Amino acid sequence: MRVLLLTYGSRGDVEPMVGLAVRLRALGAEVQMCAPPDFAELLDGFGLPLVPLGQSVREMTTGAVTGTKPLPAASMPQRAAQMVAATYESVAAVAEGCDAVVATGLIPAAAAARSVAEKLGIPYVFVAYFPTYLPSPHHPPLAWTRPLPPGVTDNRVLWDLNTENMNALFGEAINTHRASIGLPPVDNVRDHVFTDRPWLAADPILGPWLQPADLDVVQTGAWIRSDERPLPAGLEAFLDAGTPPVYVGFGSMPMRDSQDVARVAIEAVRVQGRRVLLSRGWADLVLTGDQDDCFVVGEVNQQALFGRVAAVVHHGGAGTTTTAARAGAPQVVVPQMADQPYWAGRVAELGIGAAHDGPTPTTESLSAALKTALTPETRARARAVAGTIHTDGATVAATLLLDTVSAVSRERPPVSA
Repeated sequence: MRVLLLTYGSRGDVEPMVGLAVRLRALGAEVQMCAPPDFAELLDGFGLPLVPLGQSVREMTTGAVTGTKPLPAASMPQRAAQMVAATYESVAAVAEGCDAVVATGLIPAAAAARSVAEKLGIPYVFVAYFPTYLPSPHHPPLAWTRPLPPGVTDNRVLWDLNTENMNALFGEAINTHRASIGLPPVDNVRDHVFTDRPWLAADPILGPWLQPADLDVVQTGAWIRSDERPLPAGLEAFLDAGTPPVYVGFGSMPMRDSQDVARVAIEAVRVQGRRVLLSRGWADLVLTGDQDDCFVVGEVNQQALFGRVAAVVHHGGAGTTTTAARAGAPQVVVPQMADQPYWAGRVAELGIGAAHDGPTPTTESLSAALKTALTPETRARARAVAGTIHTDGATVAATLLLDTVSAVSRERPPVSA
């Protein structure tokens, strides 16, 4: 059995797919990965063949945020058309012989993945990593490219407007490409990509899917890749040299004023009388000088690290939020975009940390949030919630996918000689 996994996004979009890939292989399946070229080294470390999609996500997002390399002048629909065509061409070339396609990430890329599955007549699954990406009467859609209309509070109305927006942005690009490969047009781009039975790879405690809902969502739990890497010797020495530090890192989020962000973070942590562990990330956070109470790390095993820190200050990506929650580490979420305000809200609601108000911290605002996160009550609550986090989401999803493929195979009529 051979499965194709596709995502176009940042590290947080790729890591869960790696977790699923590892479990699929353990169950005897062959896996083909399609992802941005940024993650070739990561996937190679697991022996996962990569079909690179598009340009470097890091270069694109960092350039857009810092202004050093703005997005091309082409309109969103034009860029969507290019992504659909390029993704389909790359994926179709390696999809022969696959028995299923699992996709997430940007809508045009996932639409191309579904077209590949349709042409091959194999199952297609769309997966979301957070509940608010999927239509529901319990929450509004994300304001991706257009702000939500003021005064409209009915979530169903807002999701109807979201349908119109998605069709306006991506409908022509997707349907033009579908026509070129002999597939019929679709009326509703979002529902076509998501399907009526999407999967939700989020922990049911951290990110529950609320009922009643219109979609038949399958919540598998978060897809977690077990990380066995040891911590670097220098980091071990820093951890052993004093009280647990506060970890500060923003993952794949670039920052326009990264040096100022690092300064603010260090000052805020020091106000609370703590040492600082600074993660470079895509923001390239750095120290401004030799500081004994500070240490900078690059790519590191967060699963091993977060249980040894006083708190985790981060951007609120699904993966980082889940890893910190599993470790029982209090959190301060400084949300930048997309799903991150949702995770910030969940951290605060669960009492396992604090949600920073807005994406740009000051010394005062971050120190105030840290003061909440560092209380004994928050630490106790974080440890209690840690014991409830599911760790078998990737196994659940892999088993379900293989069962689905087997059921489809049994239903197919035999091929005549």
